[in-house]
Amino acid sequence: MFGKVSRPVLAISFLAVLAGCNKTQSGGAIDAGGSAAAPTPAVIQAACPQVVLRDGTSVFTSYAKGAKNDPTKVVYQASLADTTRQCVQSEGALTMTVVVQGRVVSGPAGGPGKVTMPIRVAATDEDKTLYSELTQHSAEIPSTGSGQFVFTKANVTLPAGAGSNVTVYVGFDEGPPAKGKKK
Repeated sequence: MFGKVSRPVLAISFLAVLAGCNKTQSGGAIDAGGSAAAPTPAVIQAACPQVVLRDGTSVFTSYAKGAKNDPTKVVYQASLADTTRQCVQSEGALTMTVVVQGRVVSGPAGGPGKVTMPIRVAATDEDKTLYSELTQHSAEIPSTGSGQFVFTKANVTLPAGAGSNVTVYVGFDEGPPAKGKKK
């Protein structure tokens, strides 16, 4: 069924495969020749920092006004569960999008409706804070009394080269809102 393949056909096929392997593309492809035609600088490798739920901050309980630690006065309780992230490395920065899945449940003093919870994203390199921002995130409690939500924090910007020793923490934080980066 298969006949002999001529050497010229085999040679052309081999050269076509080689040409495809060495082809560069614009928009981030490696251009070792340093040609002026490449629109973005080459980035060889970047580490995308791990996202961790900070101990003791994955559950948030909201109480009725004036009440604290009274289970009969809970308006709602929210919890954080799973995390993921996406990183884009440029010549000057590592930009992350952090995504966290959570659940919100109505308490005895609450009901269906919109709730707001404070979620902080902070990035540290050992004892040095590289990024910290508190966001007031809104979620909806359905008439069933519980629902899920997804929190997304885009544009978490870290210095170029950050990654291998950096940890990104996510958790509820009742502290004052921080604006942008905090060092």
